[in-house]
Amino acid sequence: MGRGWLKGSVILIALGMVLAACGSNNNNQGAASPSASSPTPSASPSESASGEASPAANDGGTVKVGVLHSLSGTMAISEVSVKDAELLAIDEINAKGGVLGKKIEPVIEDGASDWPTFAEKARKLISEDKVATVFGGWTSASRKAMLPVFEELKGLLWYPVQYEGMESSPNIFYTGATTNQQIVPAVDWLLENKGKKFYLLGSDYVFPQTANKIIKAQLKAKGGELVGEEYTPLGHTDYSTIIAKIQAAKPDVVFNTLNGDSNVAFFKQLKDAGITSKDLTTLSVSIAEEEARGIGPDILQGHLVAWNYYQTTDTPENKTFVENYKKKYGSDRVTDDPIEAGYVAVYLWAAAVEKAGSFDVDKVKAAAKGVEFNAPEGKVTIDGDNQHILKTVRIGELQADGMIKELWNSGSPVVPDPYLKTYDWAAGLSK
Repeated sequence: MGRGWLKGSVILIALGMVLAACGSNNNNQGAASPSASSPTPSASPSESASGEASPAANDGGTVKVGVLHSLSGTMAISEVSVKDAELLAIDEINAKGGVLGKKIEPVIEDGASDWPTFAEKARKLISEDKVATVFGGWTSASRKAMLPVFEELKGLLWYPVQYEGMESSPNIFYTGATTNQQIVPAVDWLLENKGKKFYLLGSDYVFPQTANKIIKAQLKAKGGELVGEEYTPLGHTDYSTIIAKIQAAKPDVVFNTLNGDSNVAFFKQLKDAGITSKDLTTLSVSIAEEEARGIGPDILQGHLVAWNYYQTTDTPENKTFVENYKKKYGSDRVTDDPIEAGYVAVYLWAAAVEKAGSFDVDKVKAAAKGVEFNAPEGKVTIDGDNQHILKTVRIGELQADGMIKELWNSGSPVVPDPYLKTYDWAAGLSK
């Protein structure tokens, strides 16, 4: 997902404003363990499948991991904060003694908002740096570009952002939501609480296109009505014509999968047209606390979002997480869903390594099944069948202070179903 900013983009990037987004235009397509909240250091040696010490274990008292995000280009405004959260988790684990008695050494690379660069850097991290795992990516394009590299080289990627589903790689763990943990329950909630007439607005690439394909099938099955569907290129900033179309269509809901600077442009122009959240319900799946800070709480106030975590999520673990994040990076910084998912990924990997007694990828994957972690969002568990995690769904409303008020949650973590196999109306969508 990308976030962009009209004329102020350069200033916002300089300030490190991180905005959420997901997807991009690219055609590349064991027994439960104890809680991982405090991985226990161990002196157990790391071995490969052959029984020899793996390259990652040959650095004495350290183990290398890759941190691969866009630190430059359009997506830097989204990915820098996730990188920061991953480094925070690494620092915390190292302060407790590390993993298997080794301190974690991050090798940081810049994907530069360029999907081939992500593939190139992933190859370098695995082949040259000999990292034990990689935490990284944001857009679906970056993930799809990296996927064949990780499968070819038998590496391991932890991907932290909600996405469009319809994927499950043996070499990727997905710590963001899949479709049945965000989009599908959000549509159900809107149909029940806001109305039947939907206008779908998204950026022109894989995440919005796939998400809207799913939404259209869901609306058809649930008695909803599609009154409009529009896609704009990444970076598109003139929404006057589309806003006029929305006014003419008179939808009950605009389901928004825009990404990048388009979110800034759309909501500012919506307000300029005299349309507020009281006049039109919008629900976004790519806007979180960072966006509210950048776009302006006064512009977004009252609009809806769907995620699995908010800075306001009421758990003891989240209180500690928010305090530590602000202490390390500044009191003006905010946390949000992808930031938290990146943080969680590091802890889950560390717990799986401890359970495996090894840094070997195959052993870690086998051990990861059922691993639990008392995360800031609440308890999460790795599903060993598809390497996604169980997550609680949350619908929220943006407030005047830029925070998000939770309106509804699923009550318990939802089992990931990336191919929507448990929904009769979704039959055939994964083809």
